[in-house]
Amino acid sequence: MNRGAVAVLVLVDIAPGSRAWGYGRFVIGRFALYPVPGLRFFKVLGSGHESGFGLRPSLSRQGLFCVFDDEDAADSFLTTSSVTADYRSHAREFFAVKLRAFSCRGSWAGLSLPVNASAPIRGPIAALTRASIRLPKARAFWQQAPLTQRSLEGAPGCLFSAGVGEAPLLRQATFTMWESVAAMDAYARSGAHLLAIKAAQQHGYFSESMFVRFVPSGARGTWMGRSYG
Repeated sequence: MNRGAVAVLVLVDIAPGSRAWGYGRFVIGRFALYPVPGLRFFKVLGSGHESGFGLRPSLSRQGLFCVFDDEDAADSFLTTSSVTADYRSHAREFFAVKLRAFSCRGSWAGLSLPVNASAPIRGPIAALTRASIRLPKARAFWQQAPLTQRSLEGAPGCLFSAGVGEAPLLRQATFTMWESVAAMDAYARSGAHLLAIKAAQQHGYFSESMFVRFVPSGARGTWMGRSYG
């Protein structure tokens, strides 16, 4: 069943014996993605240490964010593509999920994700928040990050969280999955996260930002020692 664009998030923890291969993905990984059928947008991502939200970079965790023309192209990428096969063969952990947007504000490298899903009445949702941080504002942004991370780790209804980014310090993203829209809203509208949003708006931290809510499907794999699907 095809209903327009489908995003895919892939997260990988590269095995110790494959670290050199993993580092190479940041330099040449994008070239393997250009020929993938139906792929209209992609980003090769790094991650921070542990859960990925701090200043210290991870030596092994990385990922891909891709947008495909339709679900058939997304499924083909996950099941038959040499790109994902290579990541799986070099990984000690591999996680992937398909995503259909039901709301989107802002853009990523000029792309605003098409909305082609309805907000679920019940069941899980996912959210992606990404931003290009203005260099003069980076210090102020990162001073607030630890409080936001701690509030996320203890947030009721949070099923999954990972911090990723295109570049250290200045191009960051957070991906989360939640039990329900209500659980996500309760977190977004309270505590350190709400204060961080207000500060970003008031002080103009970002040159570009995007906030998307998705209906997730097909979550499979292992991340941070926890199995999904």
